[in-house]
Amino acid sequence: MNAAILLTVPVAMALVLAGSQRAASTPADAAAVADAPRKSALALATDPGERVYLKWCAPCHAPGIEHPGTNAITAKYRGDRPGALIAQADLDPALIKLMVRHGISVMPTFRKTEISDPELDALAAWLAAQGKKPKQE
Repeated sequence: MNAAILLTVPVAMALVLAGSQRAASTPADAAAVADAPRKSALALATDPGERVYLKWCAPCHAPGIEHPGTNAITAKYRGDRPGALIAQADLDPALIKLMVRHGISVMPTFRKTEISDPELDALAAWLAAQGKKPKQE
């Protein structure tokens, strides 16, 4: 009986370790699948400002509760203004540039090596125009 226990323990441990390695790869696979629509939109975007938004801003600020920046803005203003940046009608390009370069709260700063000045200009212009577009039904 002791021999059976000694043989069972290593086999059980091997199965646990194999299962934990498989589980560790699952979140990365899930993240890649979840990121596919954003990458597809990025490939189709023709406006330079939209491309910057999709690459750097959308992961945190796109519409939906799964985006932490959108949630933070919604909570801060208690629903009095939209949380998603593209839905805000009063975004000032100068404020957008300031927030991108200096960050705020948990939002990081973005260096010129990440978002160049021309890219930032395009982003600010594109993003400021989004909330001013007529609503589609």
